[in-house]
Amino acid sequence: MKSITLFCALLFSLVLIAQPNSNKDIKNGSVSGRVLDAQLNEPLPYVNIVITDIAKKVITGGITNDDGTFEIKNIPEGSITVSIQFVGFKTIDKNVTLGKGNYKVNLGDIKLEEESTSLDEVNIVADVSTIQQKVDRKVITIGKDLQTAGATASELMNNLPSVSIDQQTGSVSLRGNQNVRVMVDGKLSNIPAEQLLKQIPSNSIKSIELITNPSAKYNPEGMSGIINIILHKNTKIGFNGNITVGLAHDIEAKFNSSIDANYRNGKVNVYGSYGNNIRRNANYGYIFRTEQEVKQNFDILNDNKSHLFKIGLDYYLNDKNTISVFTNQNIFNGETDVNSSIAYLFNDALDESQYLSGLNENDSQQYNFNYTHDFTKEGHNIELEVDHNIYEGFADNSNIFFSSQRPNFIEDTDTDRNRTTFNLDYVNPLSESVKLELGLQARLFDTNIFYQSDAREQNENEEYIPTTTNFNYTRNIYSAYATYGKKLEKWSYQVGIRAETVNVDSDAYKIDLDSNEEFNIPFENDYFELYPSAFVTYSPSEKNSYQFSYSRRIDRPGIGQVNPLPNWSTPLISEFGNQELRPQFTNSVETNYTRQLEKGSITAGVFYRIIEDEIQQAILIDRTDTNRLIFTNLNFDNTSAYGIELSSNYRPTKWWSINASFDLYAQTQKSLAESFDTNDEIVLNTVEVDNIAWSARAFNNFKVSKSLSFSAFGMYRSKNKNIQFEMKDMLMVNLGMRYNFMEGRANFSLSYNDIFDTMYAEFDGERPYAQQGQFNWESQQITTSLSYRFGGGKYRAKSRKQRDNDVKQDGGMF
Repeated sequence: MKSITLFCALLFSLVLIAQPNSNKDIKNGSVSGRVLDAQLNEPLPYVNIVITDIAKKVITGGITNDDGTFEIKNIPEGSITVSIQFVGFKTIDKNVTLGKGNYKVNLGDIKLEEESTSLDEVNIVADVSTIQQKVDRKVITIGKDLQTAGATASELMNNLPSVSIDQQTGSVSLRGNQNVRVMVDGKLSNIPAEQLLKQIPSNSIKSIELITNPSAKYNPEGMSGIINIILHKNTKIGFNGNITVGLAHDIEAKFNSSIDANYRNGKVNVYGSYGNNIRRNANYGYIFRTEQEVKQNFDILNDNKSHLFKIGLDYYLNDKNTISVFTNQNIFNGETDVNSSIAYLFNDALDESQYLSGLNENDSQQYNFNYTHDFTKEGHNIELEVDHNIYEGFADNSNIFFSSQRPNFIEDTDTDRNRTTFNLDYVNPLSESVKLELGLQARLFDTNIFYQSDAREQNENEEYIPTTTNFNYTRNIYSAYATYGKKLEKWSYQVGIRAETVNVDSDAYKIDLDSNEEFNIPFENDYFELYPSAFVTYSPSEKNSYQFSYSRRIDRPGIGQVNPLPNWSTPLISEFGNQELRPQFTNSVETNYTRQLEKGSITAGVFYRIIEDEIQQAILIDRTDTNRLIFTNLNFDNTSAYGIELSSNYRPTKWWSINASFDLYAQTQKSLAESFDTNDEIVLNTVEVDNIAWSARAFNNFKVSKSLSFSAFGMYRSKNKNIQFEMKDMLMVNLGMRYNFMEGRANFSLSYNDIFDTMYAEFDGERPYAQQGQFNWESQQITTSLSYRFGGGKYRAKSRKQRDNDVKQDGGMF
């Protein structure tokens, strides 16, 4: 607690230092206007407005809103220059004099011309990434510097504040919690998040939104919030495209490539893309039960191939009506080889081993329809979206045992999953300062899992018999939301509420093929819930902003958590779902402070959560073999969590930029764990673990010339406790470079990750056995990437509505 108290004191001091000087005499001058694209005559959001004095010293500044408007207040009296700057467009400077009778200047419509008519650029990408704190989200604009962090979205995300990627499983965490929703362009996907992130090339990403406390407009799933990946749209006049090839190697080779293209002429925009990821991943490690002197070794090789296709059409009926359709098609094929051995150090005659050969194939299909009607008033529109997802998967595992009493067996699992979403959204700006948003939604989710094993259970004669189980799970959600927002001179607020009714119906149907005996275990859970939200922003000046927010959210159990079939199995450990698992609810409060500096910005935030019916892992002893453990999930009493975050982007010189962050979180976890007493009897214990963990990371970009830049990334993650293990701290240092050529059309990047070979998972455990272990993966990767942009045309990004996911992602073994 001393370290936490010290950090809070330092943070408080930092906030005090960053405050504006209240003694400074600031006149009430202001400059306003609207920025438009000169060719398309459409508003340009996020344009930089910089105010300088006659000595060219920066006084203040800001950015344009979604409708292209801006208003910069508290500008000292005198002669100033208003500079309108936007990447890919020519800068416009306006000289203004603020004084008597002219303290409020309206520049009217300012039309920006394209910077170059050579048509060389397809995607306008800034050199340096930026971090912007908005009312309900943190927006990280991905520049060329961060693209050297890795070839895929999965590799890039470890460089973002508060985000972590599990290097063993690929699962993503936000603020130390895996209860997070991952979206791409605000769309749902049936593709598992860890699989999807490895298929998205890093140079296809325009920005990443970290929505840690979403409003009532968003679906309420995910305790940690939403990660929304915004891709470059490439909706430009004429034919445009981009092609990328990437290679990586440590122990095994990895390859990925992608191509995307679009053609727009008049009212029609047609676009398509293809991406693949072909990689072999090696993992190895051990778990050692110290008191029993039993060591289990793992040697894992994954050989995965995935192909993602996308094709779409935007049809602009007129200035007021647009129809858009697209489809995503994903094909995945994975093979897994696991060699697991158990060494009994006190008696090697008991040693045994297992070989698992697994095949995993799945196809995902997404079909999306969108219709938007814009009314006469600016920002007044209604939008209808229908999204349908189909997932078909097959898994086959062959288990072979050596020097063991367990028989060999084969497991087959077929999964069919369908999800259909209907959205109707209405936005009405009642005035220049008031906005009303209304919406209706229906989400229909259905899963069927068929499991068959030729030898899974023992009968009363101790004979192993085949079994089959059919698990059906249906969840239908119907909801409506309303939000009301108002902007005042220095204040703005938004309040909202979402109402949901949920119908859950599941049953596990099991047949004993030896006796033909049938078992049926039904389960129903229908409930109605309200999810309020509130946001308040106070901006005393252009350089300072305070945000406060509250929301109520839900974590619905994922399919892997409710499926009573085995999720995975080793000679000593198996994991099963809990069909009767209930959702957990979270009430979250968050506050942030943002200070705009002359050469960057800094944001500090604090959050606090109250979690109801918390879902946590339980560790049980297998009654059929007391040397084996069973992992499952149960609901526990209420608990709380809190955290502190600090992030900054700063540019000390023209050639050096830094993105740095620090985050600390704490939570009390509860669980049930079985163990043996002194009489070797199994006893059930309620376990509480107080976990305080922190991490720090910094990404440095060094620009040598217009074409060449280098990067250095460092990350440290402190010790981290969970119910079973205490994870040791981790450290990683990465180096990279990027070179642009062919007049900016092509670029080459090279990176070397974990140069000191310090990134691995090391852990100790106490329950139900004293144990320690370590897992390693291919962290010392050398990655190269080559991309080329072709075509030409005027940039015009089509906006997309943001939506979220409703299926909880499951983590790996640890």
